[in-house]
Amino acid sequence: MEENFRDSIGTITKEGKRNWIFPKKPSGKYFNYRTYVSYFLLLFLIAAPFVKINGHQFLLFNVLDRRFNIFGFPFWPQDFHLVVISMIIGVIFIALFTVAYGRIFCGWMCPQTIFLEMVFRRIEFWIDGDRGAQMRLAKAPWDGKKIRKRLLKWSIFFIISFFIANIFLAYLIGSDQLLAYITDGPMAHLGTMVPLLIFTGVFYFIFAWFREQVCIIACPYGRLQGVLLDNKSIVVAYDHKRGEGENGRKKFRKNEDRDALGHGDCIDCSQCVHVCPTGIDIRNGTQLECVNCTACIDECDHIMDSINKPRGLIRYASEDEINHNTKFKFTARMKGYTAVLVVLVGILIGMLFMRNEVEANVLRLPGQLYERKDNNIISNVYTYKLVNKTAKDIENVSFKLLSHNGKIIMVSQDTFTVPAEELAEGTLFIEINASALTGDKDKLKIGVYSGDKLIETTITQFLAPRSYN
Repeated sequence: MEENFRDSIGTITKEGKRNWIFPKKPSGKYFNYRTYVSYFLLLFLIAAPFVKINGHQFLLFNVLDRRFNIFGFPFWPQDFHLVVISMIIGVIFIALFTVAYGRIFCGWMCPQTIFLEMVFRRIEFWIDGDRGAQMRLAKAPWDGKKIRKRLLKWSIFFIISFFIANIFLAYLIGSDQLLAYITDGPMAHLGTMVPLLIFTGVFYFIFAWFREQVCIIACPYGRLQGVLLDNKSIVVAYDHKRGEGENGRKKFRKNEDRDALGHGDCIDCSQCVHVCPTGIDIRNGTQLECVNCTACIDECDHIMDSINKPRGLIRYASEDEINHNTKFKFTARMKGYTAVLVVLVGILIGMLFMRNEVEANVLRLPGQLYERKDNNIISNVYTYKLVNKTAKDIENVSFKLLSHNGKIIMVSQDTFTVPAEELAEGTLFIEINASALTGDKDKLKIGVYSGDKLIETTITQFLAPRSYN
């Protein structure tokens, strides 16, 4: 095993230049499984902004208007604590899987890996050919054939990047808004078209040039896994005991008794290196660049089949399993992560069910005191804000005092409508006879009604002269 493999990354040459990776086209059992998972996630990613539940877009992250929908549940700025809990759950969920199963998220579920390996590289294999053909084409002079291949590939890459940018735009502004923009034409919405082209350029740069460097250099998760992994974590691992034997690996020779010579099962064919999308040698052990894509497992299993050796020289395993032949155990750290995850999920579900579809806030107008009126009446002025979190208009809305005898006077009309997924605000006066007050700062309970139906309650403060205490 090389001892200096951690001194540099596989995508950088000794001179510090970019070492372009030409991975071999993968195939095998795990690749087929990853293909199914990737196509499902791609379908989910493309469809999610266009699916609606109870009139709400399934996933929406409208940062500009501060409107979010997660799994069909609308979130407003007032629900930000729920978004924070959801994000914490996501982080712990990924951490738990990393502790138990290594960087499996990167190889199987990360959008970067899915788009690069299952979309862009497949197009590249179709146009440029497999590893050897791509390497020859890269070294070839810029003749007509190379120019045609490059223009075709780059054009398709740009079109797909533009499509991806539109999908992400649907997550940001809403699918209905996106379809309306498309119908109106790009010239009618240049303020949106220019950022869309910028993001198209970003996606094109990532998938056409930057590629695996995102996982190695830009993504913090690769650094984080070094903290989370231990000897009991399941990772894509090379069984060095079986592969190296007593006298190390050796090239395959027909009819040679490798066991008698003390050589391991690894025939040093380097196919696991050639198929790796980040250009590492998995035989050097767990490395930052490894995204657990399993391409090396499939390739090694194919080689083992060819030389009549058992599969699993490279496999999902922990260091303890390889070194001490111990099976996977659910450790105390994993149990701790799981317990925290279960508690947070329970809290989130409970808060979602307890959350009202209408949120009301009635606050005293800043800088205004009480007003004395005839017949011992004290008046306070308030502003109200009603948030309708549903996909339907709430009609015939009015306010009623629930805690005190008094009346609420609206500045405009007595009843009003709160539009779907919108905010209604205005001004009102509350008048209470001083004899009904218990102090200079009484708490009032106000009911919000839609017709005769109570839909929400809120608490506010009522000021009165101290002489009425």
